[in-house]
Amino acid sequence: MKQYLAIASVIISLLLATALVVTKRSDNDLLETAAGTITEFSNRLDEAQSKIVVRDGTILTWSNSLAASSAAALTLSNQLNNAQSAVAISAEQITNLTRQVTAVTAEKQSLSEQVVKRDNQLAVLTNRIDWLQASLNQTNLDLVQARKDYVLMQNRFQRDVAERIVVERRFNNLAEILAQEQKLKNNPAAAITAQSIYAGMNVEVKANGMAYVISPD
Repeated sequence: MKQYLAIASVIISLLLATALVVTKRSDNDLLETAAGTITEFSNRLDEAQSKIVVRDGTILTWSNSLAASSAAALTLSNQLNNAQSAVAISAEQITNLTRQVTAVTAEKQSLSEQVVKRDNQLAVLTNRIDWLQASLNQTNLDLVQARKDYVLMQNRFQRDVAERIVVERRFNNLAEILAQEQKLKNNPAAAITAQSIYAGMNVEVKANGMAYVISPD
């Protein structure tokens, strides 16, 4: 019986040893597998950490780019506001300049109309001056002719006065009167009337014998 127990013990020991060896191998395999897995995980972790570092760098770059873009956008926004303000000021200036141009155009039109009106007035005055100058020239000619006529009339008057004086002196001379009387006796003439005396002299003789000079037409 003891022999069976010894054999059984040996068999059990062998089984246990075999199981232990198998378990150890299995554990070693598992350990190796686990070590490989851990190594792989470690490599993946390193790779992930590298990617995280790269991602963090990329995120930092993006963050910096975003900050730069935000600053640029703020600058552009300020520039846009300044440009809008400049556009508004320019539009107001254009409006004011347009009003000024309109006012200057209206003033120019008014001045042009005044110039045209003054030119017309100047033409009228020029024509009037020409007419006055022509009238003055004609008046000067008439004055010259009047002076000539006056000289002729003066000469005629002086001659008439001289002839009247001569006639009066002859009628005041008794010898002349007697000679004229003798002449009329020897050569009787037609009857002499006042009308025949003043004929052709522009003199009108009234019934009472008064004579009036008739104004020439």
